[in-house]
Amino acid sequence: MLRALWVSKTGLEAQDLALTTVSNNLANVSTTGFKKDRPVFEDLLYQIERQPGANSSADSRLPSGLQLGSGVRTAGTQKVFTTGSLQLTDQPLDVAINGRGFFQIAMPDGTISYTRDGTFHLNDEGVVVNVNGYPLEPQITVPEQTSNLTISTDGIVQATITGDPTPIDLGQIETVDFINPAGLQALGGNLFQETAASGAPQAGVPSEAGFGALQQGALENSNVEVVEELVKMITVQRSYEMNSKVVSAADQMLQFLTQNV
Repeated sequence: MLRALWVSKTGLEAQDLALTTVSNNLANVSTTGFKKDRPVFEDLLYQIERQPGANSSADSRLPSGLQLGSGVRTAGTQKVFTTGSLQLTDQPLDVAINGRGFFQIAMPDGTISYTRDGTFHLNDEGVVVNVNGYPLEPQITVPEQTSNLTISTDGIVQATITGDPTPIDLGQIETVDFINPAGLQALGGNLFQETAASGAPQAGVPSEAGFGALQQGALENSNVEVVEELVKMITVQRSYEMNSKVVSAADQMLQFLTQNV
């Protein structure tokens, strides 16, 4: 009975973490470029009291043995990098990646972070920056008196100056991809960081060699499916209730023993 209490305890902890993951997904249902998480569980060590395949007599073997599990634990959480739906905004500095790839953001400490959030702005020097003021890498500077800004599907940025109909090139937006995007470390602020699990970033031109095309005047919505998360929430709630019933049952059995033995 004490063993059952500890096993059900691990189940309660696992379902609590699963609910945390679901709630975080639902909280970010409107976050631009957000990628949902899913928990990954694994069973704990087994106590082998009778070894499967051991001899039960001189001429026979145990077909299954006696193996007692010790519960469950959360092995990790995995980011699901499916592409979210695109929402048209008609803002010239809103850019979505339709497919694989990440924008590069230069951080204050000199490192590069990566994002799917294409909500860009201009700072006081005309540099294209993200919502926190960190510049896009490679840096794009928009000159004063720009009347029209164009970003092509392959990342070429051109500006038309008032009084001059000839567009000028401002540079090209490069995107990068990873062999294992799920291995990226989430930093918050819609930013990710390279890790040993993600592999090194592979730079490329948007819309070429498997990289997603850029869509100006659009943003990528979160890939969270509300109905799916609500179903997961119900499943987690029922699993939590079942584990709590095991705790109650073990408690009642222990109470019976203490009162009657």
